[in-house]
Amino acid sequence: MNHSVPYRQAPAADQLFDGDRVHRDVYLDPQVFDLECERLFARGWVYVGHASQVPNPGDFITTWIARLPVIMIRQPDGQIQVLPNRCAHKGAMIVSQPSGNAGKLLRCPYHAWTYRLDGSTLGIPLRAGYEGSRLLQTEAAQGLERLASETYRGFVFARAAPEGLPFREYFGDMLSVLDNLADRSPQGELRIAGGSLRSVIACNWKMYIENVVDAVHPISTHESAWQTARDAAQGWPDETPLPTELAQLLPFGSGHDFYRDAGARVHAHGHCILGIRGSIHSGYAPVPGYEESLQAALGEARTKAVLAFTPQNSVLFPTLALKSSPQTLRIVRPLDVGRTLVEIFALEPVGAPPELLRRTLTYNRLVFSPASIVAHDDIHVFETMQRALVHRGNPWVSLHREHHGEERELPAEASGNSELPMRNFYRAWSALMATD
Repeated sequence: MNHSVPYRQAPAADQLFDGDRVHRDVYLDPQVFDLECERLFARGWVYVGHASQVPNPGDFITTWIARLPVIMIRQPDGQIQVLPNRCAHKGAMIVSQPSGNAGKLLRCPYHAWTYRLDGSTLGIPLRAGYEGSRLLQTEAAQGLERLASETYRGFVFARAAPEGLPFREYFGDMLSVLDNLADRSPQGELRIAGGSLRSVIACNWKMYIENVVDAVHPISTHESAWQTARDAAQGWPDETPLPTELAQLLPFGSGHDFYRDAGARVHAHGHCILGIRGSIHSGYAPVPGYEESLQAALGEARTKAVLAFTPQNSVLFPTLALKSSPQTLRIVRPLDVGRTLVEIFALEPVGAPPELLRRTLTYNRLVFSPASIVAHDDIHVFETMQRALVHRGNPWVSLHREHHGEERELPAEASGNSELPMRNFYRAWSALMATD
């Protein structure tokens, strides 16, 4: 069932967010989603993949930036390039596999046009048949467009539009989140461990991102999970450490005062850190030998700073959510106005004790897998919201909590219970959706 409103003409973006509330059409209107694909996901820097997924020349992964299919591929010189996965001849998808090695060239399966790994045209079959035509003066002969791309501490981002904010200006101080993650490795290097957990949810992608920076919902939405953990922990022997699963679930039930005091910080261009002074991840037991190995690599001061940063979530606008401890990466991939793919990856700090990865894998399975006792709570809420917003009633969704007037100065801090991160998200959303 398509829970959208196809009968309305899409309003201008500046009419959908008015500072402290958002119109339901941002979630429901297919024309708004079309504009997001055309503007927001082209103009913004979108996470594509991690360098560890393509370790050798010719290695590639395929994915999507909204509706744009892309190939992330390692070049012969070791650089990583992001290319449209669309033949310049007829538009056929060049690579269908999710990952692999292309060898020395990319070859379209339709008419066998070939391209170098950087996307430049290598071979055009029956070239003589094009003599006297305008082919060489057209875009088709130029090969695959090279998207603007940047690799930072192993994280690969791309911007589909030829013009836009430079990478470092777009992310600014939020790059320190990636530094913190990479510096959790004594070798300064991360790698994706194993495959991904994937869920397709019948909701608009923005509902998921809003939830990532919402610290008020865990107490009520996940009540059954943390209460069950609390009941199990009450009978646990005092001298015996709690199992990892209980240690990870119990903090979900921390009170509103705890989440308030954890705080949030918003940055320009929609980025946010929830839990700047602590979070449900701050109380994990130390891993024997880990701090010492980091001190040997980073020094005492940097090690303390790295390990002290344990936010609930960091969001790199528009669709990347990260946890520093455990080392979890979530990428939200819009499929349609009411359909979203969420992929969960475990980040392994190279050279760190295996216990760190075990904690991450346990957390991902416990909280994010399709069989999770936590994720199904959120998915139920998202999917019922998507269905209910279509019907008659107030067309505006409230974002008023702790809104006290002008919020233009950035970065800015607020309590963890504030909806400032969502309002900041929609200011960035509106800017990228604007016509000029």
